[in-house]
Amino acid sequence: MSTETQDGDDLEDRVANFLRRNFPQIQMHGGSAAIQDLDRETGEVTIQLGGACSGCGISPMTIQAIKSRMVQEIPEIEKVNASTGMDGGGHGGESGMSPSFPGEESVGEEPESDEGPQAPF
Repeated sequence: MSTETQDGDDLEDRVANFLRRNFPQIQMHGGSAAIQDLDRETGEVTIQLGGACSGCGISPMTIQAIKSRMVQEIPEIEKVNASTGMDGGGHGGESGMSPSFPGEESVGEEPESDEGPQAPF
């Protein structure tokens, strides 16, 4: 259908504009965000962060923010896959990076003692 193509192009534009509007600090810090795949039927989008984002310590938080905000702001998007390519998959599927916090246990992993860094005083 021609209207589906027009809507799809609009959806891709809205996703790209979302990234530019919500995450200008990615570009300011030498990083980039690109749409790798957009499945209009399932509402799934794959985002690849690159440049300075690869290996950046706060990229897991950026990824989590993209995932949570995009599904809230763009109703057609049901699921966001995002990664920096540092996870070995290079695709950004479920194996993408996700933030972990001290005291938080991941499903299926043994609990670790992660109390964070010791204060120097």
